[in-house]
Amino acid sequence: MTIASLLAVLPGSPVQAAGDPTVPTPTSRHLGTGRYIVTLSDAPVATYQGEVAGLPSTAATPNARTDVRSSDAGRYRDYLRDRHSRVAASVGATARTHYSVVTNGFTADLTGAQVARLSHQPGVLRVTPDGWNKVASDSTATDFLGLSGRRGLWSALGGTAKAGKGVVIGDIDTGIWPESASFAAPPIGTAPPTPKDPYRPQRKGDAITMRKADGGTFTGTCQTGDEFTASACNSKIVGARYFGEGWLSLVPPENRGDFVSPRDGNGHGTHTASTAAGDADVKVTEDGRDLGEISGVAPAASISVYKALWSSKDGKQDGGMTSDIVAAIDQAVADGVDVINYSVGSMIESGLDDPIQQAFRNAAAAGIFVSAAAGNSGPESATLDNTAPWVTTVAASTLAPIEATLKLGDGRTFVGGSTTVTGQVGPKPLVLAQNVKLASASDGDAALCMDATLDPAKATGTIVVCDRGVTARPTKSAEVQRAGGVGMVLVNTSDLDVDGDLHQVPTVHLNVPGATDVRTYSTTPGATAVLQPGGSSNTPYPQIAAFSSRGPSNANKGDLIKPDIAAPGVGILAAVAPPSNLGHNFDFLSGTSMATPQITGLAALYFGVHPTWSPMAVKSALMTTAVDTKTATGGVNTDPFTQGSGQVNPRRMMDPGLVYDSTNADWLAYEAGQGLDAGPTVRAVDPSDLNYPSIAVGQLLGSQTITRTVTATRPGIYRASAELPGIKVQVQPSTLLFTKAGQKARVKITLTQRAAPSAVPVVGSLTWTGSGHVSVRSPIVITPFSVLAPDRVAGSGAQGNVSFPVTPGSGKLTLTGHRPVAGPLVKGEISASNPEQYFSFTVPQGSKAGEFFVTTDNPDAALYLLIGRPINDQQFALVGLSEYAHRARVSAAQLPPGDYLAAVVDLGDAPGTSSTPYTIQSNVVGGGTAPAGTFSVTPKAPTTKQGVPITVTGSWSDVSTDRPATAYIEYPKGAGTLVSIGG
Repeated sequence: MTIASLLAVLPGSPVQAAGDPTVPTPTSRHLGTGRYIVTLSDAPVATYQGEVAGLPSTAATPNARTDVRSSDAGRYRDYLRDRHSRVAASVGATARTHYSVVTNGFTADLTGAQVARLSHQPGVLRVTPDGWNKVASDSTATDFLGLSGRRGLWSALGGTAKAGKGVVIGDIDTGIWPESASFAAPPIGTAPPTPKDPYRPQRKGDAITMRKADGGTFTGTCQTGDEFTASACNSKIVGARYFGEGWLSLVPPENRGDFVSPRDGNGHGTHTASTAAGDADVKVTEDGRDLGEISGVAPAASISVYKALWSSKDGKQDGGMTSDIVAAIDQAVADGVDVINYSVGSMIESGLDDPIQQAFRNAAAAGIFVSAAAGNSGPESATLDNTAPWVTTVAASTLAPIEATLKLGDGRTFVGGSTTVTGQVGPKPLVLAQNVKLASASDGDAALCMDATLDPAKATGTIVVCDRGVTARPTKSAEVQRAGGVGMVLVNTSDLDVDGDLHQVPTVHLNVPGATDVRTYSTTPGATAVLQPGGSSNTPYPQIAAFSSRGPSNANKGDLIKPDIAAPGVGILAAVAPPSNLGHNFDFLSGTSMATPQITGLAALYFGVHPTWSPMAVKSALMTTAVDTKTATGGVNTDPFTQGSGQVNPRRMMDPGLVYDSTNADWLAYEAGQGLDAGPTVRAVDPSDLNYPSIAVGQLLGSQTITRTVTATRPGIYRASAELPGIKVQVQPSTLLFTKAGQKARVKITLTQRAAPSAVPVVGSLTWTGSGHVSVRSPIVITPFSVLAPDRVAGSGAQGNVSFPVTPGSGKLTLTGHRPVAGPLVKGEISASNPEQYFSFTVPQGSKAGEFFVTTDNPDAALYLLIGRPINDQQFALVGLSEYAHRARVSAAQLPPGDYLAAVVDLGDAPGTSSTPYTIQSNVVGGGTAPAGTFSVTPKAPTTKQGVPITVTGSWSDVSTDRPATAYIEYPKGAGTLVSIGG
């Protein structure tokens, strides 16, 4: 079905207010057929409990992993695939890619009408636009984490040859460069495992099989393709696949800058895989510089690669499609990996019901630990991704910086990040990049030292000052080298981290304010500089990197602390792909992408020792033994929205004392508690009661009691203590006695607001202290809230009122009424040949909320109304989807300013009609929209008691009854209630 051209406003439509941007108007912009992910309600293989007659359960039993290769699993997968095809065919579409292990769904190319039909079809949970996802990008992390040395964790586990043995890490990323020394290993033979080497992989035809530490079997494939043969896999790389149907369908061949194979065209995946499980004691030499030895965190673990992130030639289409990533997760679990590394994230926070997050939920339910990057959008708040409770969300922290010194001709010295100043350079002239530019280059491009902007006649023999930004940092030094420069000073133009990249010329990277001073000095006549190895800035570490994304998580509504934990992610030296990294085999990279595989590798070490532990038990052990990071002044950082539970501490993680465990049933109940459709049999719980290693309450009204269940990993007596300023904390029981490991205890934690201010998060901790220096710490964030009220209430008539309960969170409450708005009725007509029509409108600054209506002239007809914000020319992100009704309505209690689209969709099932006339109306409250009546709220300044509901009444008059009107009641802190009048 094709999308018709947009409807013109028909004669007889009411006159629209001149220049009113909130009135829907026809637009030449429309949505073509786009790719969507359709998720069905039946459980996938990982969590199926046997609800279908004749098909036994395939879910894992307690303390076991899901067997996705059993005959029962195969039969159930066939059943799901058949359902996919029938559901797609019901709306005239074709299922393209099928998911059945961790997600029950499929991809399909759909029109807006098909999206609307599927969204309301029984058995369909959600229809989600396929979207883009991007890689999240002491001096040696393994030394700093306490893995190496005689007293290090590797030694306690039997040495690097045994650290992680029998565990398979699935890396979902940009692929792998198999020739790297970090992946050197014997070829895979056909000899069977032996008691001395029980985890030896074998080839059986195209399959690679390997017994695992948990007693299960991994079965991988070495998928061939561009410059990738079956021999690329070995005893370290036991699987390699690629997933690119979605990406390859959107990116034309002439813009593909990648290998259509598991080979890494970027270097990011090679870096994350080698960080997590690269070989031990690999010698690194680059550009003649000895950079010492590196090791992966779990050097004996095996790696299976799932390439789902791709590189384009112009860089504008880098990343991966959601559909390809879900397919990779599905296959990784089917193959039998133990841990998944996901150093990837969306550009905005994914919802809990996002297809990728749901796939990870079922992976975790199957016993797989999932480590995911928080993102690189810091230091702004609420910028992180991968925030579902079943995922371990990782922030990036710093190591001891590798530094060098810049000495100016006037005697001043500055210490900055550097790995390339190994001997003295200079004194040499110090020049500002734009002062040695080619005549054809702009000042802006030259300041950034972009390709082909510097003039060799001016730059030869100088040290060039280049601004950070826009282009990759090492390419700037490559341009300085091309132009004959002998050194570079890379300067930040705002407060950011400094990096020790492998530059093409000796380089020192400076932050402000020193960067600004150097920039200014370089413009003075006769300016000179010397680069010298060594020096110290006395920078405290570990700190949370400035780029590391922060909480709070909007998707979890304040009821879950994210990120979960921090790990080294700045200046991490690991393997890369040489063609895309200036010929380097290894490089220093920074990002939460680099922190994530540190946690991945530590989880692999855990499974090597405790193969039957649940992923949440391992996650708890990592979190509750973490330590606080540092502030910029060397103090203690206690902010859980930056560090989560703190810096991971491998020295203590193997002896947590107590763990907080949870299962798929708990996560579904959590989802239901957050208002999501988790299935008809799921009983919602208060999200704060999820048995999580941290504690959060997004809305504390007066007092609330939450529960936790702890499981002992060692016997002993544990005593509780809590710190939470302005809030009283009572723990019952406050003392626990365990006589053996495995015993459980349920505790109640009562939180009562005292002096804490309203709507301001309060940060603290709960610690269980046991014998033998065991300390089990949980960070706490509690937000006392001003009011609880409904998002929407309704009434009718030209004059009337509506009353409803409002629960204040404090003893003071103010209410502000916003007068009704009734937008003009814009007429339209839709037919079977023209089933989808689109309108654009703009929500101005200062707007509070809104309602949107489509009403048919024929009372027997029905339409859908979709309101969304455009993503691209094929898709939009839904703000709301109406019921299929004679009067279709979408209400939005919060409506951010910006451009929107309204889509009217007809299913063509009105009896005896070939077309359906309708009117569309937009009521945007606030933002200067003309009112359509009077409105008042009582009581205006009520006498309230914390946590005790009061009755609020909204009253209106002089409202026309010829169309719906919308008013709004605003409370403190941006909360509010829509009042629908006649809608």
